[in-house]
Amino acid sequence: MRLPLFPLEVVLFPGALLPLHIFEPRYQQMLADCTAGDSRFGIVPAGEDGKPPTGVIGTIAEVRAAQAIGDGRSNIVVSGERRFMLRRYEADPAPYFVGIADPFEDESDDIEEANQHTVALRQLADRCAQALGTLTTAPTATAWAADAATLTFQIAAMLDIDLDFKQRFLGMRSAMHRVAVLLSLLPKVAADLETRAAVRERAKKNGTGGAHADVVTK
Repeated sequence: MRLPLFPLEVVLFPGALLPLHIFEPRYQQMLADCTAGDSRFGIVPAGEDGKPPTGVIGTIAEVRAAQAIGDGRSNIVVSGERRFMLRRYEADPAPYFVGIADPFEDESDDIEEANQHTVALRQLADRCAQALGTLTTAPTATAWAADAATLTFQIAAMLDIDLDFKQRFLGMRSAMHRVAVLLSLLPKVAADLETRAAVRERAKKNGTGGAHADVVTK
């Protein structure tokens, strides 16, 4: 498939939403071209020289909402659709990169096994989401997918974890592998978030008659 490419230092996962601010003229043109077409482009890591390397894994982004804010700039929200692998670049007069991409799907036929762990994953994800709701002002979606394959990506998108880890996670072609990684990672992440959220709640009560947080000096 032919895709306009948007190199970003961010990982978009299938099933996740991502807000973007479009301000560079070349990507203003890309957005206009996408809007006039099928509203899709590919988000890929930028690479050392700003040009994504061939063979890299990215995600198709579909424009769900767009708001013009003047001077050609826009705020948009995209949803992550299918993964792809960038096969090669296509010669194109457009000011942005255009690539030929191959679909990148799970290879392992383990979805039924992975689906057996969705209840445990959702419980851990709910703990993380509730704590994040206390720690941040941004709403955290908890309308989790029914299937483990999509659920794993939704959870990874929610977590504030290393960009390289997220890119490796995007490239995992086994739903059960992703489930196992999250089941190993999430208990510690959830506990840490809950501890920080509890501290935030205690701090909010200081001076209001509630319990005061202990102060330790060194």
